[in-house]
Amino acid sequence: FVEIISPSQLKMRVWERGAGATLACGTGACAVVVAAVLEGHAERRCTVDLPGGPLDIEWKEEDNHVYMTGPAEVVFYGSVLLN
Repeated sequence: FVEIISPSQLKMRVWERGAGATLACGTGACAVVVAAVLEGHAERRCTVDLPGGPLDIEWKEEDNHVYMTGPAEVVFYGSVLLN
């Protein structure tokens, strides 16, 4: 789910099948920027605000690559007993 705040700022919520609402999805944020640019709603460099924090996404015209910059945070520790 995406809301266009401005051509350089998008707000995104992610629902992943089998997991439900998640804090972020880098692949999805990159895809959202590319789709928004192709539809004329966004610039090639955007901040995507997610519940887990903002990601800066840039789709460079020179090499046609999408670059993502943002924090990496531990959100869960767990263990599993394997037999």
